[in-house]
Order: sequence, then C-alpha cells, then structure tokens
Amino acid sequence: MPRTHATPPSPTGPVRLGPGSHSVLRPGAAEVTDGFWQSRREVNARTSIPQGPELLESAGNLHNLRLAAGSAEGAFQGAYPFVDTDVYKWLEAAAWQLGQGPSAELEADVDRIVSLVIDAQQPDGYLNTWFQLVKGGERYQDLRWGHELYCAGHLIQAAVAHHRATGRTQLLDVAVKFADHIDSVFGPPDSGKEIDGIDGHPEVETALVELYRETGERRYLDLAGYFVDRHGHGLLGGEAYCQDRVPVREATHVEGHAVRQLYLLAGVTDLAAETGEAELRAAAERLWQAMTTTKTHLTGGLGAHHEEEDFGDPYELPNERAYCETCAAIASIQWSWRMALLTGEARYSDLIERTLFNGFLAGVSLDGEQWLYVNPLQVRDGHTDPGGDQSARRTRWFRCACCPPNVMRLLAGLEHYLATGDDDGLQIHQYVTGRYSCGPFAVRAETDYPWHGTIALTVEETPANRPWTLSLRIPNWCRDFRVRCGEETYDAAVDDGWLRLERSWAPGDRVVLELAMEPRLTAADPRVDAVRGCVAIERGPLVHCLEQIDHPGGGLDDIVLDTTRPLAVKHRPDLLGGVTTVVAAGRRRRVPDRGWWPYASADTVAAPEQDGEPVELTAVPYYAWANREDGSMRVWLPTS
Repeated sequence: MPRTHATPPSPTGPVRLGPGSHSVLRPGAAEVTDGFWQSRREVNARTSIPQGPELLESAGNLHNLRLAAGSAEGAFQGAYPFVDTDVYKWLEAAAWQLGQGPSAELEADVDRIVSLVIDAQQPDGYLNTWFQLVKGGERYQDLRWGHELYCAGHLIQAAVAHHRATGRTQLLDVAVKFADHIDSVFGPPDSGKEIDGIDGHPEVETALVELYRETGERRYLDLAGYFVDRHGHGLLGGEAYCQDRVPVREATHVEGHAVRQLYLLAGVTDLAAETGEAELRAAAERLWQAMTTTKTHLTGGLGAHHEEEDFGDPYELPNERAYCETCAAIASIQWSWRMALLTGEARYSDLIERTLFNGFLAGVSLDGEQWLYVNPLQVRDGHTDPGGDQSARRTRWFRCACCPPNVMRLLAGLEHYLATGDDDGLQIHQYVTGRYSCGPFAVRAETDYPWHGTIALTVEETPANRPWTLSLRIPNWCRDFRVRCGEETYDAAVDDGWLRLERSWAPGDRVVLELAMEPRLTAADPRVDAVRGCVAIERGPLVHCLEQIDHPGGGLDDIVLDTTRPLAVKHRPDLLGGVTTVVAAGRRRRVPDRGWWPYASADTVAAPEQDGEPVELTAVPYYAWANREDGSMRVWLPTS
C-alpha cells in the first residue's frame, strides 16, 4: 500500500521543530531582497547551482545512478564510495532554490535526477551505487569506510527539502523507504536486528530526526537516538576519527575528523530538542564551549590537521597548515543554529555570523565557479602548490567533491538561519536587507551590512493592543552601538547578547540600530603558539588579510605591522566586486645575511620594526582572497 504524506506547511527550512520540541526558539521566516548576501545568493542561483548537473555528469555521479538502475552500461566512476552524496546535496540546494520561486529549467533538472534516484533504488529500499555496482551488492560490511548511512542521511535531507519546498513526495518516498530498510536492519544487541553498528561518518542521525519531524513517524527519532548512543562504544575500533572513542555524554572535547564530529553533534542537539534529555543538552553545550575556546580559528574555521582532517589539540591553531575544510564551516553553522534554537543564546549566532562571512564564504569564488576545499590563514612567499582537493588554489571541482554542493545548499537555504520567534516576539540573528517574520510578528530591514553598521527596521505586522519584544543581536565584536525607536534614543542594557525592545508596536514603527564599525586589531590567546606576537585586522564581522598582489616590491613574509599607527578605512568599488578595505602602516624587515645557517644569538637580533622600508598595507576581506592571481596571503601579522 503506498505511503501518503500530509501537505507540507509553508517552507520552513532545514530544521522544523516537532510540536513537542523543548527548544526555546522556533525558526522564523526571512526573505533576503538586496545587499551583500543577496548578491552572493544570486551568484549561487545564477551560476553555481545550474552548473551542478553538468559537473555531476562529467564526474560520473549520474552515470553511476543509471548503472544501478540498469539503464546504462560501463564501469563505476569516482574514487570514493560516497559519491552519491554529491547528487543529494545538489538536489537539496536546488530544492531550496525552487522554494524561492519557479524555474522551469531547474525544475526539469531536479525531476530528471530524482527519476534517476528512484530507478536506482532497490526493491527493499537500499540505495548506494558503490556497493550495488562495485561490491556486488554486499551491504554494511565496511561501516568504517563505506559511508552507506552517511549517504542515506544526505538523501533524507534532500528529500525533506524537496518536500518542504515543492510539496512533492517522489523523493520523500525514496527516503522513507530507505529509512524503513535501515530501521529493519540496525538496532541494539537485544533488539533482534541483524546489525548493532554505526557509520564511520555521522550524518544519518540529524537526518533521521528531521524525517521524524516531517512524517511524524516516531521510529525515526528512536533510530537516531540509537545511533547517537552507540557512538563511543568501540563498534568501529574505538577511534576518535570515527567518533567512536568516547560516548557523547562523557566527552569533554571535540576530537577526530572535524566534519564527522560536527554532524554528529548536530544530531545530538536535534535529539535534545525533541526529547528534552538534559544530559544530551549538557553535552552539546559543553562540547561547543570547548570547541570555541580552544579549537576555533579566527575565521570560524575548524580542523587543524590535514592528516585525518582532524581537530588537533587545544590551542593548536596553525596558519599555513590550517585545514579548515569548507564542509566543517558549514557543519559548524548547522550545529550552532540548532544550539541557538535549543537555548535561545546569542553566542551561537555570533559564531554563525563569523563563520558565514569568513570561514564559509571563502570556500566559493566570487564568480561561483571555483572552490576551496581547505581554507588556510597563510600562504607563504614562494609557495608551490601541487593542486588537488587540499590545494590553496581555487579549483573547478574535486575528486572528493563534498564541499561545492554543500556550499550551494547552505547559500540556497540561508534565509532559514536569520530569524526566530517565540510567544513573546521576534528575534533577529543576522542582519540583511529583507523581511523577517514569525507568527504574527513581521519587520522589514534595510542595511548595507557588513560595510556599514546601520540597520533600519520597520514594523509591518503586529498583534493589536499587545506588547511584544523585538530582540536584536548585538554582535560580540561590537564595542559600541546606539538604537533609536522613532525619534527617541532607546536606553537598554544588552542581556546575554540580545537587545530586547518591548512595547506595543504599530505598523510603520521604526527602529534604527547603529553598530560601531571601526577597524580593530585582534590578538589570540597566548597559548596559541602559531600566532604569538601577531595581530589580525578585523572590521565588523569581517576578518581581513593581506594578499601579495596588493603589495608589489616583495612578498608578505617580511612584513611587520606598525601598531602605533591608526587603521584607516577605504571603500574600493573597483576591487573584488566592491569591498571596504582596511589600510595600515607597516615595514619590510631588512633581514641580515647569516650565511648558510639561519639562526643566531638572540641578543644580536635588532628590533625589525626599527629597521626597514615603510610600506602601506591593504587588507582585504578574507572571504575574497584567491580571486585574482596566485600569490602569498596572510591573516596574522607580526608586530615585531
């Protein structure tokens, strides 16, 4: 008997809380109409997403689906068993894009690829082209590396997005059938199920919670809980890399493969939201705190090691060897959003903002056609780059192409990470030109953020004769701000990152928030050895960097910043699509010739800031680096 699904409500984004959720906030709706993020989303919609089917075709992903369906001949294409996920992430991106408005061409591409997925699925619900084609149908025999449940998770998320954005059930039916198959196979030792096991790459956990939210089927929530609970019990050899060294409830530090850890913790937070389990919530809060205080780069990037794409040790935050995978930035945003909903605390959206503008956005070129898999904070003078997935040079596509469609899906669904609501009012987490709403509350915003700090808000919808609270996040980087309601300056204290404006509102009421945007120098915790004696330049939410192309006459390794001279701001409409740069004073050190041995007695080293050629430094936003010519780059600048 075919399964039926209820008609979906209006699109609610990647997270739609269940009716009994224990989260403090619920996702709101937002429409981005102009400004910084709209321009980036237009590139995503006009260039990045439309080129997806062609790239998936040329890489062989779609060919594999045809092979699995029996409608083509040939060999499996791709180097990894999880190449199906590139298709699913693209489908999710396309679904969120269709939720913004109709596109006959995009809809045709989606329908064509969904049909391939439907045809490739086996009668009992199983779907993984690598195991169907390369492994002769062998299933779940290599949970550490096979990524079967990881692939299933991305399929489920794509199906939920497709259903929410279009109301169509074809892909959701595939996902439900696959989830039912997984539920029939996996379970604890006393369940009578065939396998007690977990996937080496978490992802299915958060996807199953969302499938529960979409269908109301409690079995999916319970299955997600089972997978979360079985991590850390040695089922995959007890390795941190696979999130199998220590149970989540006992963990004190994020560890192992960064993306795997973050996807798992997104699922943990989803479970805490739906079950109300205090121990899970405490673990999520503890691990987020440990991550941000000891293992997060200034850009919001995560992952210190190229080897095993690993977090590294506390305060191990290298520059030129920083991994900071683009997918890790995306996973961080997804987890922090769930934490913001669960707790209502502004700090989670502070990290989202930092990561969005820096560690995430650097992953895609300004033209939307090239990508960075890793995002270092320094490229040295004379750096030679072999290319490939771990290159510090932008690349058209990757052998492991997890990052490009992941960027596409986040940008296409970005409006779902901007606002929330509760019974008392509306909360604005990220500032854009557009419209925010939740329930009976709606405001329109105009801003040139992040270039300027003025955000003008106009109330459009409000309950009659009922006070409610408009809450504005004051970013943790902001040193000073002013807010006016109408013609009056509003004097209110910031409460845990929120400025809460409570009153009886009327349509047309205006609020103007002005955030001070002076450029600033930032220093790291002294335990971060890699940047001791260095500072970074920031302005508003943007981290800045130096690029060699802006500093002719030498490289960047011999640059010293003069911290005694003021920073200046210069808007450059001609540069990198129009950016505001920060201009600073510095010197090129004169390094003495020490012959064949580069070391000398410390008491013979002259203060370099007193000896060198003055040079004007131009710092551009980090997100825009590597969009011109190859060359050196650095975020952290020595001061001596």
